[in-house]
Amino acid sequence: MRHVIGIDLGGTKTAGGIVDGAGNVLFSSAVPTPSQAGAGKVLQAAAGLVASLQAEAESRGLHVDALGVGSAGVIDSARGVVLSATDSIRGWAGTALAAELTVRTGLPATVLNDVHAHALGESWLGAGAGVPSVLFMGMGTGVGGSYVLDGQPLEGASFAAGHTGHLASPFAVESGQPLPCSCGGAGHVEAVASGPGIHALYTRLGGSTAADTRGVYALAADGDPVAAEALRRGAAAAGSAIGGLANVLDPHIVVVGGGLAFAGPLWWDAMENQARAELLPPLSGLKIVPAQLGETAAIRGAARRALTLIPATEGSHA
Repeated sequence: MRHVIGIDLGGTKTAGGIVDGAGNVLFSSAVPTPSQAGAGKVLQAAAGLVASLQAEAESRGLHVDALGVGSAGVIDSARGVVLSATDSIRGWAGTALAAELTVRTGLPATVLNDVHAHALGESWLGAGAGVPSVLFMGMGTGVGGSYVLDGQPLEGASFAAGHTGHLASPFAVESGQPLPCSCGGAGHVEAVASGPGIHALYTRLGGSTAADTRGVYALAADGDPVAAEALRRGAAAAGSAIGGLANVLDPHIVVVGGGLAFAGPLWWDAMENQARAELLPPLSGLKIVPAQLGETAAIRGAARRALTLIPATEGSHA
């Protein structure tokens, strides 16, 4: 059985695990990401985590063959380079991530965007396992997505595919004015459907009690009309985008992950009802389901890519 290390490198924490050829996470660990200390410190933290996982593997008599990384940012997966990134990791753009980690760890490395890694994990072993095409939508602090076709996420000509939060949305317009979006544009799904977008909408509607999106949901569940409207509108914006994307891509299944997907039925039902209202008749039976793998999804997806770096062995599930 082959073994690799999968890493999920985000702006808050860097998580990783030892993964076997069947996708089992045998051991996992995490460290804080020093996201504002510069790319060098982030690489150092990631390499340190890999070293600790290598040591754990050796203690179990396992040999690690390769390293896979799902990273925040637009990632040129062919070269393993961060093409662009937000300020969530300072100075991340331009980092030769695969090459740097290979030098620091001694392992051949492959890198892809973290949302694509999450989607790849779910399509391999999670809610999308066993079907040829999966539309994954991540709904949380931001809004992102990925379309996995025959086991490969479509990354696009510029490796920027998956920015589903930056579709124009009729729900992101108020009093005739599009809401400003984190990307610098306006009127996009993320401006109203993300967790911060829902909380900001709650505040604009006159709410003042909830400190965050969790608070908005709790108030909505207790019958607060302002919170309920903010949650409904954010969920409907998500559903509208999901339904529209499904009409374009015609996936076998839609998998929804991120914190909002597990907030509860108030969000899920409003999202799914709006998504189904958008679907063309041939797609009326489309399954829309929650993700299954939780925090291990991106680790497994990154590991799946790493497994492609080493020769297949007879009986492997990868």
